[in-house]
Amino acid sequence: MTEQKSVPQPPAARPRRQPKPPVVLEVTATERLGPHMVRLTLGGPGFGVYQDKDATDKYVKLMFADPALGLEMPYDLEVLRERLAPEQMPVRRTYTVRSVDPGAGTLTIDFVVHGSDGLAGPWADSARPGDRVCLTGPGGMYLPDPAADWHLLAGDESALPAIGAALEAMPADAAGQAIIEVNGPEDEIGLSVPQGITVTWLHRGTEFTPETTKLAQAVIDAEWREGAVQVFAHGEREMIKDLRRYLADVRGVDRRQMSLSAYWAYGRAEEAFQAEKREPIGQIFPEA
Repeated sequence: MTEQKSVPQPPAARPRRQPKPPVVLEVTATERLGPHMVRLTLGGPGFGVYQDKDATDKYVKLMFADPALGLEMPYDLEVLRERLAPEQMPVRRTYTVRSVDPGAGTLTIDFVVHGSDGLAGPWADSARPGDRVCLTGPGGMYLPDPAADWHLLAGDESALPAIGAALEAMPADAAGQAIIEVNGPEDEIGLSVPQGITVTWLHRGTEFTPETTKLAQAVIDAEWREGAVQVFAHGEREMIKDLRRYLADVRGVDRRQMSLSAYWAYGRAEEAFQAEKREPIGQIFPEA
């Protein structure tokens, strides 16, 4: 009898993850948190389609279409690509989900607003109950680790919603510090903070520029604690790169213990910023 040798089989391909369906939500409430931040509560019948994610940095992509095109929500981007020119496609903007209330069937999103600058900010600033928006998601991965000896959170206005959500999700005995940079004291907002977490607000006194930001230097100058740290630092791209160099190269923090992400890049429109994520300039961590 001839012995049959087994032939190695290639590993089975991972099943392709199905994209989450687009969700159409209605504005149910608006709240002015400060001169440069507006909170929208979104809900309505479409909330039943929303599939939540267990992450405090969860984000959704809001889609804005040219009203002149008369497109109907929800937007099916694959179908629209077949009949619209690229410049006619709905424009997407990424925002953190500040909180979700399954019982009420609502979620909240905080928008940084600077007058008429941008697309989503002015929309949020003028939004009224009944206005509708189409979104996809959520994505996100970060969740505070209760086993960490201490937490370091750092970010500018764009990261403030995620930092606030993270602080609320921490156990009561959590320890560490959060360093948040905003324009001025009028831009500070109320946060629910564990007793062992120190919150430091930095005031630039003006709009963000590479010269006016104080955040990276404040993190470098802050007291470094003993023990295993979990880091969450999100915000402007070059500032986050500065923090990566300090945390990884100087403090030796393992990459697996850091959530570092650029939410925007100074001097870049959203489309250019997103495109550069595939280029070396857009990488927070250098290629190995």
